[in-house]
Amino acid sequence: MTSAASHINEEAAASAFSKQAAVFDEIYSANTIVNYKRDRVRTHVLRFLKPESHILELNSGTGEDAIFFSRQGHKVHATDIAEGMQNQLKLKVQQAGLQDKVSTEFCSFTHLDDLQQRGPYDLIFSNFAGLNCTGELDKVLASFAPLLKPCGIATLVLLPKFCLWETLLIFKGKLKTATRRFFSSKGTKARVEDTYFTCWYYNPSYITKRLKNNYTLLGIEGLCTIVPPSYIEGFAEKHPRAYRYLKAKEDALKTKWPWKYIGDYYIISLQKK
Repeated sequence: MTSAASHINEEAAASAFSKQAAVFDEIYSANTIVNYKRDRVRTHVLRFLKPESHILELNSGTGEDAIFFSRQGHKVHATDIAEGMQNQLKLKVQQAGLQDKVSTEFCSFTHLDDLQQRGPYDLIFSNFAGLNCTGELDKVLASFAPLLKPCGIATLVLLPKFCLWETLLIFKGKLKTATRRFFSSKGTKARVEDTYFTCWYYNPSYITKRLKNNYTLLGIEGLCTIVPPSYIEGFAEKHPRAYRYLKAKEDALKTKWPWKYIGDYYIISLQKK
């Protein structure tokens, strides 16, 4: 993908999420499975994070994770290209009185060389598939090393090329949704707030192959592999016993093959050598 095309797509994604920014927390904050996903990601990160770490967060959205980690005693530089998201983040930081813990910057993850605050950081963190919005993930990954301290960590939450739950939608007649990851080598159209942009899917092997010379793999977890994805609306609320059962199964199998590879997302952490 050319840099010009990538820029146009990033602008489209930024426009989409800016439009959603004012209602983003209202839509997702009460969703049981969204909260499960956040807890899983945060628990994973905290396993590796040292006290009083300095975090660079990419595609930080409205700042839910930035505020969480700052309240754990860490400093977070929260970046995003969606102006609406950055505005919501700044407002929430002010309301929480965390200006000394959370700084913000309008910056694309494909232009991390332009960061005003260049660290070095203990952790680079990207949650909930923000990096699936670029066809230049190789460029993004290559930019991490100068920003990380020795033994610094990168934790990314991405959409893989196969999702068990999504594929099962074929039995509900949702053929297009069930197969969209299968034919996505050139990207797949996504829509948020009636704005279209392109999304790519990346398996863990894509990450490890490009970082293997300078990083050590710390762990991979499947996320919403056995627990249904949050877009299956109301599952946890309508079927609480089934949700608890599936959650227990996923928590037991999240790092096992094949479950760590076939979720709606996966969490991957690597440490700089």
